[in-house]
Amino acid sequence: MSWLVLVLSGVLEAVWATALSRSEGFTRLGPSVLFLVALALSMSGLAFAMRELPVGTSYAVWVGIGAVLTMTYAMVTGAESLSALKLICVAAIVGGVVGLKVLP
Repeated sequence: MSWLVLVLSGVLEAVWATALSRSEGFTRLGPSVLFLVALALSMSGLAFAMRELPVGTSYAVWVGIGAVLTMTYAMVTGAESLSALKLICVAAIVGGVVGLKVLP
């Protein structure tokens, strides 16, 4: 259960990061509200997962999922340039996150 909550919290991290960029310094109401809600839920989920999972692993997985999804979304929408080197770096983050899950 903790791993599922952690993964969902990582997804919400990507949501709040993207909403933060779209809030234009908190001058747009919709993205600002989405940012606050997603941030609260993401942090709550991370805190829940840390009750059973090690802090280092939890935080690294949470950040990794959020970073990969945020970067992927930015590349798909054209907000971030796409290159083979960036894709390799994103794949390295995914590999690290998977490694943290499968290693004892």
